[in-house]
Amino acid sequence: MIVPFDNASSVPPFEQVRSGLAARINDRSLAVGTKLPTVRQLAADLGIAPNTVARAYRELEEAGLIETRGRAGSFVAASGDQSRRRAQEAAAEYAKITRKLGLGSAEALSIVRAALDEGNG
Repeated sequence: MIVPFDNASSVPPFEQVRSGLAARINDRSLAVGTKLPTVRQLAADLGIAPNTVARAYRELEEAGLIETRGRAGSFVAASGDQSRRRAQEAAAEYAKITRKLGLGSAEALSIVRAALDEGNG
């Protein structure tokens, strides 16, 4: 299966699909140029609604991790290779700002954890 999925999970189905694909793209187990299953095919494989998969694909496309090439389908985008670099740059900028504000590492990390947890709620 291209992405782990658990019907009993409290995590919304679209988020399971989105985060599962994002993780595989970021760890490079889905290489640049890899053709993804069609929305209908992945929905059928997972036993979920096509609109759920379409939402996950839209969010991945907005994040630059995948690209849709019309009738040719959806593919892992070359810009997906840069996700980790962009996150590292954002983290470095955040560290710089928190130092200027006089915040300690523990407090800065606590703020990040809260922001990450908020995104999962």
